[in-house]
Amino acid sequence: MTRDAADLPSKDCLWPQWNVSPRVRAFVTTRNGGVSDAPYGGGEPGAGGLNLGFSTGDAPDAVKENRRRALALTGSREAAWLEQIHGTEVVEAGAVIERLAQGERTRADASVTDRAGVVCVVMTADCLPVLFCDNDGRAVGAAHAGWRGLAGGIIEKTGERVASLAGVPASSLNAFLGPAIGPQAFEVGEDVLDAFIAASQEDRRDATRAAFRPVGGAPAKYFADIYALARMRLADLGIDAARVHGGTHCTVTEKERFYSYRRDRVTGRMAAMIWLNE
Repeated sequence: MTRDAADLPSKDCLWPQWNVSPRVRAFVTTRNGGVSDAPYGGGEPGAGGLNLGFSTGDAPDAVKENRRRALALTGSREAAWLEQIHGTEVVEAGAVIERLAQGERTRADASVTDRAGVVCVVMTADCLPVLFCDNDGRAVGAAHAGWRGLAGGIIEKTGERVASLAGVPASSLNAFLGPAIGPQAFEVGEDVLDAFIAASQEDRRDATRAAFRPVGGAPAKYFADIYALARMRLADLGIDAARVHGGTHCTVTEKERFYSYRRDRVTGRMAAMIWLNE
């Protein structure tokens, strides 16, 4: 099953279009470009899928080959694969990779690094991946922002850690919002609205409430705009809107391009990866 790195064309990934140091390299995979069979397959009938999650029920050998293909684009042999738990723990990516070499997993939802060749990675299939870097490529980070982590402050904590490593104010960071469930598909209950209102700054509560569009009926349901909620948290870090990129896709409705747990239940996982070149 081993092939060369060209097996994953760059067109099968999303590449942030941000004006930062060429040291910063980042991409987000789609469901295309791999070897997994249905229901983990690609967007076209019979096409192989790039499922990167071992916990999905997919054939382990297929996932291994898919990970090899994704890693080939980074030039590294390993990445800081996390055991994501929808929390707010931020860890150092290099330490994660060292533990993986010893057969140990790290339970966290974000990683950061200032070391060249160390790949930060988070996996998603509707949750929001957020990538961070500074202008000069001193440090990078990747966060997995499901609604619980987003309400709990995973974006702020990751941004602050990247800024600390880079030795710059958090307000000077750049952020990329990868593909996530869109505002026309993310139906939630009043408990989710209440969690975000309770966690928001007082002067942002009206804007937070506006990110939830009532669906009607009883009990109350809403369509939540996870991108708008994330942008508010980035603004809380002082990051200007011009430094926030992405946030235009919907994993649920763009079936041919993205995996979606909300849509399919049994499905694959995509990865958002960021690292520093020498």
